[in-house]
Amino acid sequence: MIGCGGLCGVLMKSSGTTELNSFYPIRPECQADVPAPRFKPRVSFCFSTNAFLAGKTLSQRRWLASFSGDGHLDIAKVLRRIQRGGVHPSIKGEVWEFLLGCYDPNSTLEERNELKQRRRGQYDMWKAECQRMVPVIGSGKFITTPLVDDDGQIIDPSLVTVQTSDKKVLQWLQLLHQIGLDVVRTDRALVFYESEANQAKLWDVLSVYAWLDNDIGYVQGMNDICSPIIILIENEADCYWCFDRAMRRMRENFRCSASSMGVQSQLATLSQIIKTVDPKLHHHLEDLDGGEYLFAFRMLMVLFRREFSFADTLYLWELMWGMEYNPNIFINYEDPDSKTKGPSPANDKVLKQYGKFERKNVKTGHKEEHSALAVFLVASVLEIKNRRILNEAKGVDDVVKILGDITSNLDAKKACNEALKIQKKYLSKAKK
Repeated sequence: MIGCGGLCGVLMKSSGTTELNSFYPIRPECQADVPAPRFKPRVSFCFSTNAFLAGKTLSQRRWLASFSGDGHLDIAKVLRRIQRGGVHPSIKGEVWEFLLGCYDPNSTLEERNELKQRRRGQYDMWKAECQRMVPVIGSGKFITTPLVDDDGQIIDPSLVTVQTSDKKVLQWLQLLHQIGLDVVRTDRALVFYESEANQAKLWDVLSVYAWLDNDIGYVQGMNDICSPIIILIENEADCYWCFDRAMRRMRENFRCSASSMGVQSQLATLSQIIKTVDPKLHHHLEDLDGGEYLFAFRMLMVLFRREFSFADTLYLWELMWGMEYNPNIFINYEDPDSKTKGPSPANDKVLKQYGKFERKNVKTGHKEEHSALAVFLVASVLEIKNRRILNEAKGVDDVVKILGDITSNLDAKKACNEALKIQKKYLSKAKK
């Protein structure tokens, strides 16, 4: 006879991959080429009591139980669960909105609903402005061919209803077909993007974002950041605001010029971290002409999208965002100039509202601008591959090949925990 624990364990282990496939189904012709996700939702069901048990993953039941009667969220409790086992696919979208700073955990449900409606109205206004210039926006379709030629002249007047004499308009029009080409290439293995309407939703959000960002606009790779949000959040306006908050963290990564690239500052920080915690490895990389750490460019640019399966990427991101969480994130984004700030980390209760990574920074007073968890995560990957790099790498190409072997073979939680250890070691040595 199998006891409750046996039945629960069987269900929990066998249902993980099947459950993920139901949330992020793969096109049949692509299944052989897509690596199986390592992440398995750890929410088990007991047949004898007919109830869900704890597990490590933040489940829908635990998520709902974390809110008070009027809607205040116990963010400390949520962060503990996320950092242990991620978020169940059924609630990822709404949890991410809090992790990325769309909403204040200390707000009520009524306050959040008012903010959501106000934001939706704002997005609809911006989208209508874009649609007046390019009517295909919001039509359920998108474009992949240029709207203007090299001289800035409109190619097909039926697609553009505005003059190109305005520099901002011209630059935006020049981006739209590139966004479309990238949309076609985005997560092509997923059934979700077999639908042109879903592709158009991604194109619309990126196009509106590019119109509003006068400085950087759109850069290839933003599609990889936006795509999971499009899949997880149904309402397009809510997708936009969640993507906007994600870009607040990552926007500088995409700032490129003829002489510099956005992640250069993070690469410099990575170099300093490895030089501090593993000088032997750093000197070896310098000898290989890899001291600028350009081989880590892609990892930092799109947050490991190429190194992990789709499901594992989502798991990695929510682990990182949970560990980096700062309870002041909402007010800092919503009103950067406000003198009213969130809770000050004056005691242990408040410190629990910070993620593990950010909590360590707060305790030590470390405020280095470009030392995001992603940088320590790359450092952890280098440390995991330390022996192979030292023994086998005879050039930068060898380093790239060795790091390429981590694709679908890296455990997200293990890598994050290793990153925390490197952070602790780095801060200790840097202080000395």
